[in-house]
Amino acid sequence: MNGAESLLSSLIDAGVDVCFANPGTSEMQLVAAIDKIPGMRPILGLFEGVVSGAADGYGRMADKPAITLLHLGSGFSNSMANLHNAKRANTPIVNIIGDHATYHLPLDAPLTSDVPAHAALTTDWVRVCSSAQSMGADGVEAVAAAMDGRQANVIVPANYAWTEGGETASPLPTPKLKKVCDETIAAAADALRSGENSCLFLGGKALREEGLVAAKRIESATGARLIHEVFPARVQRGGGRPTIERLPYFGEVASETLKDIKHLVTVGTKAPVSFFAYPGKPGKLWPEECAVHGLATRQQDQIGALEALADYLDAPVIGSAEKPPLPEIPEGPMTAESVNAVVANLLPENAIVSDEGTTALAFSYHFFDSAAPHDWLALTGGAIGQGLPVAVGAAVACPDRKVVSLQSDGSAMYTNQSLWTMARENLDVCVVIYNNSSYAILNIELMRVGVTDPGERARSMLDLSNPTINWTGIAEGMGVKANRATSTEEFTALFEEAMANKGPRLIEVML
Repeated sequence: MNGAESLLSSLIDAGVDVCFANPGTSEMQLVAAIDKIPGMRPILGLFEGVVSGAADGYGRMADKPAITLLHLGSGFSNSMANLHNAKRANTPIVNIIGDHATYHLPLDAPLTSDVPAHAALTTDWVRVCSSAQSMGADGVEAVAAAMDGRQANVIVPANYAWTEGGETASPLPTPKLKKVCDETIAAAADALRSGENSCLFLGGKALREEGLVAAKRIESATGARLIHEVFPARVQRGGGRPTIERLPYFGEVASETLKDIKHLVTVGTKAPVSFFAYPGKPGKLWPEECAVHGLATRQQDQIGALEALADYLDAPVIGSAEKPPLPEIPEGPMTAESVNAVVANLLPENAIVSDEGTTALAFSYHFFDSAAPHDWLALTGGAIGQGLPVAVGAAVACPDRKVVSLQSDGSAMYTNQSLWTMARENLDVCVVIYNNSSYAILNIELMRVGVTDPGERARSMLDLSNPTINWTGIAEGMGVKANRATSTEEFTALFEEAMANKGPRLIEVML
């Protein structure tokens, strides 16, 4: 077998069975290997940002990596925004990046670039294959690195991919999460039992149901507030699961939320900071007199740490939480809040929500505490264009679960090619587009940085109404059935139909 075939066989043996791809000439040997060797599902994305975002959504739900197949430094660069989000989500991903043949690089062909330098911008795990014989081992080491919480970038020179003599490699053991030591557990317990206002600040896998249950036990024993990071990679919500506060996005509101906290215990995340610097406002969101205590990092066993802390505190076992009432669906003109009330009421059990609704979901997040049990995937790194491709990856990882993509119109334009992949793969995704013809969040940010009276040219840079984007037309042009709703009643009927039927669907709500 050649090097490409040995790499592919080794990845499949290591449990990797999905490839999100946008290949080019340098990757044709890998394309041929996927055709020849059974066990790897290839999924084409028409833009590399779709490929990387889909791998992110897949990894968040499958808890194992997919591979991406990317073309040289330029293709990898196109993937980087959603690789940034995936890094912030701690998602396992293995990027396979083709490069020119080693003897062709000195010729400085038009697509030549420093691929290792590009790849190093997203991770500290970069491997340039040195021979056809090494490619299988490189692949399984990349999988192990990804499962240890790092993106792994494997760069494949084209001549090694087509050279015979490739050797398969056996899978490596999955790295075990590092256990939190007893001294750290005791220190966190002391902080939470100090009698001063305290908070468990949660992220990462601490937001899975087992972690939330343990956190609720700790809350009952200590009175600590439970708050989770602004943009969680995956939080399990609804259906009577424990509910906790979400830290507000805007820094001044977040600071107000935390102003009385004297002890902040972080689990699976770091202490919160403002997304941006603003004139005269602090970057750190916890009070100056607040002590920060780290219980478990993203590379440690966060759920185990919470359970050990609950046991150390002799915290009682908590019964199932009483499910709060569903939000009422308001009458009158359709608003983002009325749309979200409908979604919360009709969301099917075990759905997956991909959230890139930005301002459209700002006042409705709590609606979904009362929805059916579901997983919520947020915009972890803040690089917009994540919501649609993450929905693609989640649907591939969980084909028996409905995926609902709550998506703002401006950021959807970054990766609208995702709709084509949804149609091609017949994925069970319902996309709800909030069409307000504006970069609404940026209009708010303009004021927050001190621009109180923007002129016509400044306003035009945040306006999407000239011309208004026709999302129904875009979706239908890519093979996705689409409808437009201009009233809450219309949206209710369309969303109810979408939940009752499988396959890709887009509903454009005009706000």
